Amino acid sequence: MKDWKNVWILAEVSNGQLSPTAYELLTAARALADGLGEKLCAVLLGSGVKNLAADLIDHGADIVYVCDAAPLANYIDDVYAKTLAAMIKEYKPNKFLLPATNLGRSLSAKTAVFVGTGLTADATEVTIHAEDGQLYATRPTFGGNLMATITCAKTRPEMCSLRPMSYAKAAAQKGRKGEVVEFAFDGKNFTSLAKFLQFIKSEGEGLDLSEAEVIVAGGRGLGKPEGFALLEKLAKRLGGTVAASRAPVDSGWIEYRRQIGLTGRTVKPKLYIACGISGQIQHMAGCSGADVIVAINKDPEAPIMKLAHYAVEGDLYEVIPAMLEALEK
Repeated sequence: MKDWKNVWILAEVSNGQLSPTAYELLTAARALADGLGEKLCAVLLGSGVKNLAADLIDHGADIVYVCDAAPLANYIDDVYAKTLAAMIKEYKPNKFLLPATNLGRSLSAKTAVFVGTGLTADATEVTIHAEDGQLYATRPTFGGNLMATITCAKTRPEMCSLRPMSYAKAAAQKGRKGEVVEFAFDGKNFTSLAKFLQFIKSEGEGLDLSEAEVIVAGGRGLGKPEGFALLEKLAKRLGGTVAASRAPVDSGWIEYRRQIGLTGRTVKPKLYIACGISGQIQHMAGCSGADVIVAINKDPEAPIMKLAHYAVEGDLYEVIPAMLEALEK
């Protein structure tokens, strides 16, 4: 165990740019590294990604491990996981945080299997236990009704995928000094039976939920899929986008990528307008970070009416048209 040192994060790359999750993981990992008295390290995998190392150092990384190779240009599970497993065996990190994104969830699980260690998935908070230096990863369980703290006592590295937007982004400190370590890609051993053919972007309209400063979300209270057309009008007028609780998604009224909550996305907009959403803990776990929450609901006893900054009691099909009329003025 003593041979395993330092705290790693996976810096996910999308379209040649660092994903925002990289800066969030740097914040979380810095607290862990400082608590252990170890170094904070970032891992870059891809093609043409070496130039991103300086940005990671500016945002807090002490060491950046880079595997830059043409076969890594497009994400393939086995190739990435085998490469990452080889890097782990070579450099022996103590803790390893990955983003709980589509890529991160898949990659973290497969890598943990290759390495033979444990993984806590979808955590919302990570800390170091003062007595033994173990990673304590906390995540929702039993449908969000309880929070479980999970440890991995007997194997290293202790791996954890962390939900996006669980931590603030690390601030840049221009001119920070750090080390860049290049790892050679092994074309013979880092292979896969899968082959990348093409990337097809979702044709859904609207801003990405992670970028939207205004979100108008609908729940079961809409009563019908056509209700989202009204929400679209309000969201467009406010320069935002539309989202949903789980019920409309399960009913097929709106695509899954728009779902907010424990089983969907976590967001932190400046304004979150919840229309016909009861506000159960599973949903609120995904939107409680909003600066301002406005609830529109006919039920004054709905949980969200007590949690919102502003609660509007009424029929959303009457309230929203009135809001649109007021906004036009």
